[in-house]
Amino acid sequence: MKVLLPDSVELDVRLPEGVQGITYAITDPVPDQHTDAEVLVTWGNPDHQLRDAARRLTKLRWIQSLAAGPDTILRAGFAPEVLVTAGGGLHDRTVAEHTLALVLGAARRLNLLVRAQIGRRWAREWGGLQPLWEADNFRTLRDAHVVIWGFGGIAATLAPHLAALGARVTGVARSAGERHGFPVRTVDDFPDLLPTADVLILILPATAETEHALDAAVLGLLPRHAWVVNVGRGTTVAESDLLAAVREGRIAGAALDVFETEPLPADSGLWDEPNVIISPHAAGGRPLGAPALIRENLDALLAGRPLKHLVER
Repeated sequence: MKVLLPDSVELDVRLPEGVQGITYAITDPVPDQHTDAEVLVTWGNPDHQLRDAARRLTKLRWIQSLAAGPDTILRAGFAPEVLVTAGGGLHDRTVAEHTLALVLGAARRLNLLVRAQIGRRWAREWGGLQPLWEADNFRTLRDAHVVIWGFGGIAATLAPHLAALGARVTGVARSAGERHGFPVRTVDDFPDLLPTADVLILILPATAETEHALDAAVLGLLPRHAWVVNVGRGTTVAESDLLAAVREGRIAGAALDVFETEPLPADSGLWDEPNVIISPHAAGGRPLGAPALIRENLDALLAGRPLKHLVER
């Protein structure tokens, strides 16, 4: 068996006897002599390379994506019988850390402080003596209500850190209940849930169901002091609706790591908004524990067992 490993990340995978590991360049077509590979591991592969692989790797049995979401693979055109597994768990710590940074940056107005620093202006309005509590202003996680829409592994890693800083965390998922010690509700509860939110964090996958899930109607349920943070997928936000809500003061701001078009076009109105924090899809980028996941799923494939984080197609 031949396993193709991407050159975009260092992977010290201990392959079983009889399995050959071949490193390939993610920006180039797979060399002809390796199109007989049965396993393809992907990380950062551009769309054109994946489309070419879908056409030429005719013996492929399984694709292991190291990304949390397999959307680029699903649109590449691989045969339906090819198994696809996602990089579940590989980005929980890194994305949680970046999300916490975005939330704290919004609360402490680091976006405005940086602008003041560039202008060499001492921003007195954000320093010195401050109120202990501002009911209509998100300035601290202490006693804040943070709603996390998409309560999977990343949210489970993030939520305890938010709680440790004093926040009350509520998850939103397909079914209500309790997960990882936190209450979880559904989108049906938005009318009474979102008006109490100080921060709405989106960690949603890119699916037909989630496309533009955050639109004008949902934004209209948030209080004026609320911030929106998106570290899931850019397609889950109707950017024009979000931009209008920020510009018109219907929400306080947004911290965004993902966008519908990446890189974010230079003519996007999001760039110029002082209350929009932009990071360049930087929350993940480091698939921690990838070799172990690849080996675990490879062993399962060889033994005929179910693979971990299998994507329904």
